[in-house]
Amino acid sequence: MEEHMENIDGKEVNVKTANGDDDEQMKPSTTMCPKEGETPQASNSDFSHPVYKEIALANGHINRMSKEELRLKLSQLKLDTRGVKDVMKKRLKSHYKKQKLTQSAADSGPADLFYDYICVVDFEATCEEDNPPDFLHEIIEFPMVLISTHTLEIVGTFQEYVKPELYPTLSDFCVKLTGITQDKVDAAKPFPAVLKRVVKWLEERELGTKYKYTFLTDGAWDMSKFLNIQCRISQIRYPRFARKWINIRKSYGNFYKVPRTQTKLSTMLDKLGLQYEGRPHSGLDDSRNIARVALRMLQDGCQLRVNEHLHDGQLVSVPSWAPMDGAPPPRWPGTRK
Repeated sequence: MEEHMENIDGKEVNVKTANGDDDEQMKPSTTMCPKEGETPQASNSDFSHPVYKEIALANGHINRMSKEELRLKLSQLKLDTRGVKDVMKKRLKSHYKKQKLTQSAADSGPADLFYDYICVVDFEATCEEDNPPDFLHEIIEFPMVLISTHTLEIVGTFQEYVKPELYPTLSDFCVKLTGITQDKVDAAKPFPAVLKRVVKWLEERELGTKYKYTFLTDGAWDMSKFLNIQCRISQIRYPRFARKWINIRKSYGNFYKVPRTQTKLSTMLDKLGLQYEGRPHSGLDDSRNIARVALRMLQDGCQLRVNEHLHDGQLVSVPSWAPMDGAPPPRWPGTRK
């Protein structure tokens, strides 16, 4: 063991071992958001660099800080001071980790910048107060919110209402829940026409060609259930560009180390010190608020990456050690034969 002296927050600490509290702080930057229950693929040599001992030292000191000390230090560093104590600890640890890796040139570039853009989607669909198990949800709102991983801001939005085909009349419950009125869907185009506009919107922004991008959702069901069902109803193929996505609930739970019961949108916003903006269950407003959570996670050092995909119509988890790749260029999927 080698003895190491480090000055953190104006205090000099003597440490002889690299005993940090968070295992992920001792791992290379490509495993910042590992999937629960998985073992990241890394060799011992990945952790032998002295910088990881410095990171562990910083972690230990941060763990002993009170909530007020954390808020003061974040303020001094001009970082966001909102959120519960564990969120502030994670934010400060991520800041020191990034700083140390940059200084040591041990960082090959943050993995979240693998994507130039992340496209947040949160569908609204037909529903009843008591949906039977075989209920076929039809998409009635297709919203998208585009965030830049470089500028860490929302850079574009898309919204189209969709006319349902099987059950064109919305239930009173659905209208009250979503705020989408019957006249809006009556005046809307059917799903295939809306999907063509989606493809055009993505193409105009050169996503998948000039820029790398992926999708992000609040849970698995937007893509694996709603979009999957809708494509079958409309007799079109499932779009290849939407087969993989980031489930932010998994990413949030893994990064901030909280159980899945604490990953509802309202809870994530609250724990991050944010308030919901707009109307709950409006697809576009939900997408904007999900995007705000994603942006805060990127600011806190989380390297968002694809963690779910659809294979042969079935939902499959993507392990954290899988190679990163972006969504392919958007293309009209074609009709089913």
